[in-house]
Amino acid sequence: MYTGLIETIGKVIVCEGERLVIQVPWLIGQLAVSESIAIDGVCLTVGALDAEAGTFQAELSPETRRRTTLGGLSVGQRVNLERPLPADGRLGGHFVLGHVDTVGRLVESRPQGRFIHCVFSVPPQFDRLLVEKGSVALDGISLTCFDVQDGRFAVAVIPRTWEETTLSAKRPGDPLNVEFDILGKYALKALGVAQELPLRYS
Repeated sequence: MYTGLIETIGKVIVCEGERLVIQVPWLIGQLAVSESIAIDGVCLTVGALDAEAGTFQAELSPETRRRTTLGGLSVGQRVNLERPLPADGRLGGHFVLGHVDTVGRLVESRPQGRFIHCVFSVPPQFDRLLVEKGSVALDGISLTCFDVQDGRFAVAVIPRTWEETTLSAKRPGDPLNVEFDILGKYALKALGVAQELPLRYS
């Protein structure tokens, strides 16, 4: 379980087939083999640590490579990282599981005062999982959506989030991992309509 509050940014050192190696020197001493970590919003398992190099390794299953953006990462690319929420931790964002539903794309981003107004697109059938002023996780970042219509929605990004996550590096057309609010998915399931949605999990 995560909060969508990004802890730090790591750098891709290796992305070959099933093997993903991320460099994040200051965090290595706080990681342990077999524990979970969210990379761009995808919950993965730490498979190995190299304290000297400041790197950790995770494995990408064929399903994860197909269903998320991680299979398309390149060496040197930056990724959002978040460790799981501790049992006694404060929930500052929203409940994020690290199970990506689909890949969306940035449509546009523009300054709006001190904020950045961003518009994203997802397949239109996911509109029902986007609630005005509800939560959505984009590359693991907890954001509040509005102007939901026809497979598009907007978010207002505060300066701190823009500067301390990978959002500022995104350009129109770039893909992002999208996880919709788990509460909405369970609500639809209870109503018996979830089978109409092509929900996809990593």
